[in-house]
Amino acid sequence: MKIILTKDVEKLGKEGDVIEVKEGFARNFLLPQGSAIKATKNSFKEIEELKKRKDKQDEKIKNEAAQFKTKIEALSLTIIAEAKDTEELYGSVTEQQILKALKDEGLTLDKGKIAIPEQIKKLGVYNLKVKLHPAVEANLRLWVMKK
Repeated sequence: MKIILTKDVEKLGKEGDVIEVKEGFARNFLLPQGSAIKATKNSFKEIEELKKRKDKQDEKIKNEAAQFKTKIEALSLTIIAEAKDTEELYGSVTEQQILKALKDEGLTLDKGKIAIPEQIKKLGVYNLKVKLHPAVEANLRLWVMKK
């Protein structure tokens, strides 16, 4: 049976692919889950419309991420921490602390978006990467200061 995938399906294909599968697999699994539709002339038109809508949505999300990027890059974030005389911190600066400091500045970000290459265990200035969108990455300047 020929079907058109409406979602990315692991080991089968990506959204919009026309593939041939066994009738039982399509009828009992893919079609009821909404992962695919039967391949007809009308269904090709539906898929094209879905792709256009999804592309518009992706473009909108990318533009929002680019605006957020400018806000993050204009910001210089400061975290005050307990430190020894050797400028070594008693603990380390965590992602949760950075997210809280960002929230205090009025910027909300999801956990896992900030890439911390190595533990922040000393006072100083750090440049961190923030993944906002697969095509948009911002640089966050973080200052770790002594209490």
